Amino acid sequence: MTAVNPPSSTHRPLVVTPFGARATAAEVLDGIDLTGRRAVVTGGASGIGTETVRVLAAAGAEVTVATRRPELAQQLVRELGALPQSGAVTAVPLDLADLSSVEAFTRAWRGPLDILVANAGIMALPTRELSSRGWEMQLATNFLGHFALATALHPALSAAGEARVVMVSSGAHRKTPFDFDDPHFERRPYDAWQAYGQSKTADVLFAVGARRWAEDGITANAASPGFIMTNLKRHLDDDTLRAMGVMDADGEIVIPPHFKTPEQGAATSVLLAASPLLKGVTGAYFEDNQEAKVVRGDEEERGGVAAHALDRKAADRLWNCASVAVR
Repeated sequence: MTAVNPPSSTHRPLVVTPFGARATAAEVLDGIDLTGRRAVVTGGASGIGTETVRVLAAAGAEVTVATRRPELAQQLVRELGALPQSGAVTAVPLDLADLSSVEAFTRAWRGPLDILVANAGIMALPTRELSSRGWEMQLATNFLGHFALATALHPALSAAGEARVVMVSSGAHRKTPFDFDDPHFERRPYDAWQAYGQSKTADVLFAVGARRWAEDGITANAASPGFIMTNLKRHLDDDTLRAMGVMDADGEIVIPPHFKTPEQGAATSVLLAASPLLKGVTGAYFEDNQEAKVVRGDEEERGGVAAHALDRKAADRLWNCASVAVR
């Protein structure tokens, strides 16, 4: 098995918080005042992104919802605008698969940025699709677009003094190391779940690679939200949904007991984004509101972070590849 080089964060005790797996985002940020803080949440118009926006704004943060279809966020904008203690919320167009859209968003940004939650994503595209840059579409959307966004916003994050980047990953990363030889499935057969898992490994590797920003006061960590029924599953067919236990024999959607609500799924994201418990922590992976233990990706583990996702050399190699791709 190939040796990996875990980040220095694995040499300290794992971060332990008082919040259980079923805690909600509102419970995690209870009593925390984010007045004067500015946040960007990609994919904030639906699912756990909406709950992330709602809780950050309710705590007083000014939140920009970055989404392909800003009109879908208008109800949320109106809802939060009616709350007297809420920070201002706006919706701005952003298509992560289109780097010209990312460039337009970052060029328009003014002032410091305290929090960037890279939440948007797509999952299990049934057929191989490529972005305009030739990247496999899940990797282009879930990772490369966020990489371009974060690196272009680096000056704004640095200007905040103490800024945080949150990469929303998934337990699907555990089975899929990043394939530097064929990341876009040009030679190997396309597999929807391998492509998704690889993109989520890339998200964790970004958090590890971002240790280079620590001297700028920027920390970056990855979060697994757990199993939640959101429109992220829109590309799954009925057989897959039945195999996952979320559709019965009559074709009706059912929610298994181990699934979380969107409010619970957003908890780990907001923990990393704003809790003082995470001050100074960077390059780590969290699930169920706790820092995860390191596991081997080839083990049948129900939790944890794969060692291949914390490999410093892989993280730096991917950072360099992505830097070339976004030029």
